[in-house]
Amino acid sequence: MNVYEYVFTSLTGGSLPLGNWRGQPILIVNTASQCGYTPQYAKLQRLWNDYRQSGLIVLGIPSNDFGEQEPHDEDVIAEFCATTYNVTFPMTSKQHVMGRAAHPLYIAIREEFGEDASPRWNFFKYLFDRRGQLVEHWPSAIEPDDPAVTQQINRNLHSWIL
Repeated sequence: MNVYEYVFTSLTGGSLPLGNWRGQPILIVNTASQCGYTPQYAKLQRLWNDYRQSGLIVLGIPSNDFGEQEPHDEDVIAEFCATTYNVTFPMTSKQHVMGRAAHPLYIAIREEFGEDASPRWNFFKYLFDRRGQLVEHWPSAIEPDDPAVTQQINRNLHSWIL
């Protein structure tokens, strides 16, 4: 599987093909507005601010799959993210990330890497390299600014594609 093959709908309704970011590492995080991990939005925004000039894409994917902690529609999610956490990184429309109704990206991750690579809760993180391949994934409790995450981001930002 290659992350650049997938298309989402943006939080504002337009098409969001991940292929637009071909050659850039992408950190994908399933998010929720009413979760104990919701303050991670601030750290995701900080990553976006710190690394986007170097090429990192941070992509938030709102989901109501865990604990029904994202019950709102896209307009409310966008307003909450903007006013509470000043989120400016790209976000998709609300998606399923588990089960048969999951977005095809999440189905492909599960099929290729097994259940251990499936999100277990909100704010599960995936890092894809410049070639669109999954590099690493981290559970919700690992903060976006954890050294394990930032070291992998730095490693992938400084890699070359030949």
